[in-house]
Order: sequence, then structure tokens, then C-alpha cells
Amino acid sequence: MSQTASPASRAGSLFDLSGKVAVITGASRGIGRAIAERMAEHGARVVVSSRKLDACETVVAGIRERGGEAMAMACHIGRKEDLAAMVERTTQTWGGIDILVCNAAVNPYYGPSTEMSDEAYDRVMNSNVRSNFWLCNMVAPQMARRGDGAIIIISSIGGYQGSDRLGVYALSKAADMQLARNLAVEWGGGNVRANCIAPGLIKTDFARQLWETPWLLERTVKHTPLKRIGEPDEIAGAAVMLAGPAGRFMTGQTIVIDGGRLAGFSRAEE
Repeated sequence: MSQTASPASRAGSLFDLSGKVAVITGASRGIGRAIAERMAEHGARVVVSSRKLDACETVVAGIRERGGEAMAMACHIGRKEDLAAMVERTTQTWGGIDILVCNAAVNPYYGPSTEMSDEAYDRVMNSNVRSNFWLCNMVAPQMARRGDGAIIIISSIGGYQGSDRLGVYALSKAADMQLARNLAVEWGGGNVRANCIAPGLIKTDFARQLWETPWLLERTVKHTPLKRIGEPDEIAGAAVMLAGPAGRFMTGQTIVIDGGRLAGFSRAEE
């Protein structure tokens, strides 16, 4: 990551997040970490959150070394009390939350839906949808009271496609897109914007099973116009845009960042 920009160089920028407080779930690695680092680079005070505090503290240390401001918080997204405690501590420490990035998600099962256990189904839907529903409902009211706020939910191109191996995960990601639309309508009068980012296959630990499986990687790259998979930092730029002045008239939308895969994909060619 490049050195932190000076306040003077950020002034007036469409991507200036100076004075903003950003909470990012699942921020200890992958896409969440990239978003946390880039938002800090653009001036935001960042809450780096995940289940493991030590992993969060590593990210925070790196942000501080580059001149940014951040703090680590352990939070299990499946526990409502953990989410409430994170919101309360952030508000007490920094006065409120201006930017919320719901990035944390799970996918404990890969295979046909007929063989998926009820427990695995509940875990996917509760972690990927209900936790976002809870957290957004905790944060949106305070954003509306201040007359400004940005909610960003990390979805997936899986939310646009049927799948014979990731069906319920795809279902949860389609639900996240609808959640963003609902939030946009419900809170738009308070100048709260809610959007999704739908990445394609990104080189993260979360998606390791996909990009480390040779035939899956080959098939994905074959049907991706840019002929490669993505990197976490290639998602972060869109998050900064949506959080900053550049995204102030955009709400209820889903930005697809997939190297062109949806544009070029045809099942007939598989």
C-alpha cells in the first residue's frame, strides 16, 4: 500500500474520508483488510473487526505505522450482543459511525443442496444475512440523525447465478443485494446510502478452495474477459468511492467487480 496521503492532498478530493469513522467486519484479512487499509489511507478512522483480536491488532499496527488511525475490536457477527457492543464502543470512542462495511461472511458447505444440513443452512443465512440486518439496523438510525452515512455490503456475483455447489451461499448473497435496496429506500430520507459490491473470484483465504482447485480456476479464468482472478485491493477502491463524496448520489445499487465474468459467461460454453 502506498504511503498515507497528507490532509492537504486529500482536501477537496472525491475520495476524501477525513473525519469519518468506518467500521469494517471481517477486516483482519482479504477484502476486509484491503478496505480497512485503503479507507485509513484516505483519512478515515477505522475499526478493524473480526473474531480474532490478535489478527485485527496486526492490521491496526500496519495502519498506524503508515500514519493512519485505527483500533481493533473482536466481534462474532453471529452474536447480536457482540455487534451491539462494537457499535457502542465505537460510538463512545469516536462519537458515531459514518461508514459501515458488512464484509464478514461464512460458507461452511460446498456441495449439492440436497445434502446440506439444516445447521449449515442456518449458519450461512444467519451469518451472511441476519447479522448484516442486525448491524445495519443498529447503525442506520444514528447516521440518519446526523444526516449522512454510507452502508456497504460485500455480496458476490454468486447472487446473480444459480449454483450446483454453492447454492445457499449464493442465496444469501442475493438476499444481501435486496437488503441494500431495502435500506436505501428506508433510510434515504436521512441521507443514508446503502449499496453492495459483488466481487467475482478474488484471491483470498475465504475463496482458497476455489482458486486452488485447478479445474475451477481454469474454468473461471477461461470465462473471464480479463483472463485472471482478482486481488483484494481491487475491491477496496469501489468501497472508498461508495463511502466518499464520489458516491453521494448512489444508493440501492450493486457494483459488480469480476473482471467481466458476468458479461462474458455462458453456460453453453462450459
